[in-house]
Amino acid sequence: MNRRLFVLAALALGGCATGARAPGPLGELEPLYSAQAGADALVITVISHGCTAKADFTFYVERRGGSATLAFARKHVEGCKAPLPGAAQLAFTWVELGLDPRRPVFLLNPLVGRPEMSG
Repeated sequence: MNRRLFVLAALALGGCATGARAPGPLGELEPLYSAQAGADALVITVISHGCTAKADFTFYVERRGGSATLAFARKHVEGCKAPLPGAAQLAFTWVELGLDPRRPVFLLNPLVGRPEMSG
C-alpha cells in the first residue's frame, strides 16, 4: 500500500477530527503538536477536545532500504468538544509500530504550534 492509499483509507475511516489541516498532498494526516522518540516508544502529542484515545488512531509504516516512513491518522472523529482545544499524548511502542528504534524513521505528519504557545 502506498501513502496515497493510506491517506484515502484514513479519510474513509473517519475523516478530519480536528479541523486544523496542513496544505499539500499529505494534508489529511493528523497534525501533531510534537513527536518524541524514546528508547521504548514514540510519543506523539495531538490536538484533543477532551476524549482523544490511542484507539482512535491508526498508523502506516512503509519500509525502504534501511529506513522507514511513518504516518498517523484518526480512525474516528472525536465526539466531545471542550471549549478550548487541549492536547493528548499517545505512546506507540517500537514493537507495536514494527520498527527498530536504532534505524531512521521519517514522520510524515505535519507539526503545528499549540495555540496557547503562539503569540
